[in-house]
Amino acid sequence: MSPGNPASHILNASAFASARSAATIALLSRRTGSHWTGELSSSALSTATAIASLRLIDKRRGATTHVGRIAAGEAWLARTQLPDGSWGDTAKSPGNLSTTLLCWSVLAALAEARGLPSAVVDRAAAWIGTKAGGTDRATLAGALARIYGRDRTFSVPILVHTALCGRLGDPEDPATWRVIPQLPFELAALPQASFRLVDLQVVSYALPALIAIGQVRHARAPGWPPLRTLRDLAVAPTLRTLRAIQPAGGGYLEATPLTSFVTMSLAGMDLAEHPVAVEGVAFLVASQRADGAWPIDTNLATWCTTLSIGALATGGKLSDHLDGGERAAVRDWLLEQQWNRVHPYTGAAPGGWAWTDLPGGVPDADDTSGGLLALAALEAAEGRPLPDSIRAAARSALGWLVDLANRDGGTPTFCRGWGRLPFDTSCPDITAHVLRAAEAWTAIDAAGQSPRTARALAAARRYLAATQRADGAWWPLWFGNQTHPEQANPAYGTAKVVRATRDRRGAEWLLAAQSPDGGIASAPGIDTTIEETAVAVEALAEVAEHAADRELAGRALVAVGRGLEWLIEHTDGGKVFPAAPIGLYFAKLWYDEALYPLVFTVTAFERAARLLKNTASRHSG
Repeated sequence: MSPGNPASHILNASAFASARSAATIALLSRRTGSHWTGELSSSALSTATAIASLRLIDKRRGATTHVGRIAAGEAWLARTQLPDGSWGDTAKSPGNLSTTLLCWSVLAALAEARGLPSAVVDRAAAWIGTKAGGTDRATLAGALARIYGRDRTFSVPILVHTALCGRLGDPEDPATWRVIPQLPFELAALPQASFRLVDLQVVSYALPALIAIGQVRHARAPGWPPLRTLRDLAVAPTLRTLRAIQPAGGGYLEATPLTSFVTMSLAGMDLAEHPVAVEGVAFLVASQRADGAWPIDTNLATWCTTLSIGALATGGKLSDHLDGGERAAVRDWLLEQQWNRVHPYTGAAPGGWAWTDLPGGVPDADDTSGGLLALAALEAAEGRPLPDSIRAAARSALGWLVDLANRDGGTPTFCRGWGRLPFDTSCPDITAHVLRAAEAWTAIDAAGQSPRTARALAAARRYLAATQRADGAWWPLWFGNQTHPEQANPAYGTAKVVRATRDRRGAEWLLAAQSPDGGIASAPGIDTTIEETAVAVEALAEVAEHAADRELAGRALVAVGRGLEWLIEHTDGGKVFPAAPIGLYFAKLWYDEALYPLVFTVTAFERAARLLKNTASRHSG
């Protein structure tokens, strides 16, 4: 290696080698059996909706079955209230109106039932009054409408929760309910294929909430007589739909808030013994944590596993980390998670993967891309002819992704063209992931890319070019930064697209986003996270190795070194990985995942090690 090689001080640095080894060992230690499960943060929002649901179920049944669980959740909320009286989505998040309304509503109802004052409730009410302008029902409804606009996926469920807790007035008074928009649950009686033709007013994944919340609003305050009759006729068939799409574990999407909203709505119209409510309660009971809280979702096991396999394979030799038996176990587990039938919830065709190994998962583009990338990495480590079963699984997944693409060439999350709301439209980070997955699989199975696939990938590249922002960045859909002025995460989104395309303008944006200390943030002056810095380092390493412009490649190489130094320092040499709330769940609910900073850092370290090794080879040659 020549003395002029700017990578030499990193490649030979014992600190880098030590941190890389420590992080890899940490990631391997998180594997449980054949896969990685991860750990989602506890959620005030989930805890509030869960105990509200259990409270109402007990009330309707005249029972005290869940009083202990409710008390544990109540105590957790009291402990995690912020000093200003609010709650954020995670313990690391600033307070927001939606979560605080949900917590205040149920805690006030519990305090009222005891006939005792509550300082926790009083502080929350004061914060809401300041933030929203008051706590009367019209003011609260208007405040939520300003936050969410025409997307009623979350604003209407919050109001229903608040009404059922008695915070909008007497729950038995129809006037209490008329401030809440009526969701058109009757549309759920239409064939699923027609959903994209009508205005559901909620995103595709929220169909259970559309049905249950629409029904409780109709039951409490029926509307205009002709529509009332139509909706009366739709109650029974849409309840059958609600039951038909409920997964075996009882939890819709494995999501505590969605399942809670459905369960409390059924209880609110005196259907606490309906099978959907019974199964929903069972899910909530099973998913409460020992400290009394609930997470936003049960787990992201499939997603965490595909990310982990990708991280360990990034350095070039997955076999260095997992032996043949371990690789086979992961492969078999991963294949078991692929959906091989039409999904009853979204109608998704066979071939996709969901984010979890549990029955509430729904196939989606990001996880299907992750599944393909993981299969490609596992097969590349084998050095044997490709088995027909693996080829068939991968081709099915690739075809699934091609079929999902929207007319604009981009890829949505769940359903092609189902709706016009954000979580149903194309997004750059998922589209870039599809590109990477298709290219990785083509390297394994060159004959697997049909002309139709090639056309779809070309359209995806055009979509990415068209959606690049004026400053060169891309904004992702499922990740954000809660301290960004618009809660966006261009560092993550741009890194994912640059990793797939090596786009020059995107690379320049990442280079400009690097702080003097080496970290990479989504905007000047905001918090820098391990997660964002790591994904940016991975992308810049791709540019440094492959960019045709060697001047750009040289600057990227220097940035990679500085980013590695930042990561080494902020992970205590690859040993400590504090998670940041960069995840955006449905309806923009913040979460953090304990595995993200670790797996992203391992990916960055492994990609940088491969880059530095190749750079050293070029210089020595």
